[in-house]
Amino acid sequence: MRLAARVAYNTLAQLSGKLVSAGLGLVAVGVMTRYLGQSGFGEFTTVIAFASTFAIIADLGLSLVTTQMINKSGTNQEEVLGNLLTFRLASSLILIGLAPLSVWFFPYNQAIKVGVAVVSWSYLFFSFNQIFVSLFQKELKTHLIAIAEVVSRAVLLVIVILTTWYNWGLTGVLWSMVASNIINFSLHYWFARRLAKFGWRWSWTIWKQIMSRSWPLLATIVLNLVYLKADILILSLIKPQADVGLYGAAYRVVDVLVALPFMFAGLMLPILVKHWSDGAHSSFKFVAQKIFDVTVLATAPLLMAGYLLARPAMSVVAGTNFIISGSILKILLLAVVAVFFSCVFTYLMISFEEQKRLIKYYLLTAITAMPVYYFAISKYSYFGAAWGTVYSEVLIFICSAVAVWRYSHFLPNLRLLPKALGATAVMALVIISLSLGLDVFTTWGLGLTVIGGVASYSLMLKIFGLLKLSAWQGLLTDKK
Repeated sequence: MRLAARVAYNTLAQLSGKLVSAGLGLVAVGVMTRYLGQSGFGEFTTVIAFASTFAIIADLGLSLVTTQMINKSGTNQEEVLGNLLTFRLASSLILIGLAPLSVWFFPYNQAIKVGVAVVSWSYLFFSFNQIFVSLFQKELKTHLIAIAEVVSRAVLLVIVILTTWYNWGLTGVLWSMVASNIINFSLHYWFARRLAKFGWRWSWTIWKQIMSRSWPLLATIVLNLVYLKADILILSLIKPQADVGLYGAAYRVVDVLVALPFMFAGLMLPILVKHWSDGAHSSFKFVAQKIFDVTVLATAPLLMAGYLLARPAMSVVAGTNFIISGSILKILLLAVVAVFFSCVFTYLMISFEEQKRLIKYYLLTAITAMPVYYFAISKYSYFGAAWGTVYSEVLIFICSAVAVWRYSHFLPNLRLLPKALGATAVMALVIISLSLGLDVFTTWGLGLTVIGGVASYSLMLKIFGLLKLSAWQGLLTDKK
């Protein structure tokens, strides 16, 4: 199978898997919100935000380091993977293990403190998966990622339903995440062993290489945390847990959406790394432009459809008690669009192996975001948290674009923006028209409206000639 066909197959497989797993995840969220209520879901959101802070630090950027190292010519893949796995185990045990210890110094209730201890196990198993993801991306076997994710999300949903049936409370919901991630890790490990033979290995030479590559990413991650988690953590400390629950419900939808650009960028990163390291800068910029074009075509309808349907969507997903989360989601969608574009430029910097140049920009964002979050949340609660997130993500987008231009003089053009806006306008008219005749606050009404919007947008892209394979020739190969 040719490279273009293989990448297209992997993209389609992973996207399909992501959509199915996202659907299962949203159903699970709906069960959780209806079972736990605003305050209970607020406690769940606080637990996840606190524990994931340590899990993100424990990542150490190793997923990207793995991609960089195993795609280098002459690399002993088995040796590198074995050392990365051992390094991951040691670092995760130490860093994630700090979460259940640190939470006792915060003024949270007993349920939250116990919850952090439980869910930390979930993040421990999740941390191992990122090593295998890079292997699957290199071997163009990302359909295996999709299989593992769908199966694990199905397990999550089943156990969450059992939790509501037997009334196991917040702790039962959190144990469902642990079980889900154990299944996910087990499948990743089994699939990976079929592609490469590796074990637990230790080489100080390789560990030094790993640490040398990861420290700029670690610095970036730590600074990211200041603004990525500050919204929920500050909100949880100065506002009622019910406010956290309303904000957290909207943020769960955001989490699903922002996974998409990172999935696509992860698939394209090996190609970008190869072009740049081979000195094929014209091919690199051509592929980078195509990636930017895809991002434009994805974000324009997402922002419009989200704005029009956010309130009914949150009502259907989380229940009528969370309808105000739709108003929060409308604001957060601006941040989602910024994440899509900042992801493009951040991964371009990673493909240059110049991610350390981004540190000063993340430092700027971290320093300025904290007072924005504190004062905005103090006065406007969850709405202030949402606008603080928009500020942070837009600033990172601008700074990462500046960094790419300064290093490579690559500045994407907006040639597809008029077509994207035209297609989006038609889609908006269709959604508004369907909303007048359908009850979009019901599952069927919302579903039919979304289908109509997607169909109309796709039709306009076809009319503009953007659904032809020839329009994207050169994205996956050197041919332009």
